[in-house]
Amino acid sequence: MEKGQWTVVVIVVVQLLCAIFFVSRILASVLGVGPLSWQLYELVELGAALGLLLGVVLGWIVLRRTMARNVAVEDQLRVASGAFMDVLEERFAAWVLTPAERDVALFAIKGMSTQEIATLRNVSEGTIKAQTNAIYRKAGVSGRTQLLSLFIDDLMAKA
Repeated sequence: MEKGQWTVVVIVVVQLLCAIFFVSRILASVLGVGPLSWQLYELVELGAALGLLLGVVLGWIVLRRTMARNVAVEDQLRVASGAFMDVLEERFAAWVLTPAERDVALFAIKGMSTQEIATLRNVSEGTIKAQTNAIYRKAGVSGRTQLLSLFIDDLMAKA
């Protein structure tokens, strides 16, 4: 387990023990179980209350760290997304794709079907099939999966 995970486990355990203490005191009162001396009870109650406060403080710290980590991960994702578009543009230029072929290649990489691309571009499926075949030929691949793997390989090489 990572340090942050251990912190969360400790917070939960401390708060659980404190909650058990308060619930047990209520149950003892309702069931008429013999009470502790008032001095001992006050000390234990003070400890439980401090444990709950500590849990709130540590929970806040963990929450802030998690939120900061999420921001950093979102920034990395934006950078990776931009890098992916850069790789696409480099490859499209190297393959000398026409503007229509660029659009079709991008839609194909996004996972759209031939029919969906044809509908979106307002052309026949035959036109899209011809354009995808031209793209595959220029890219030196035999299909959509290999086309996508070229870009993934480029991104992994840049990482």
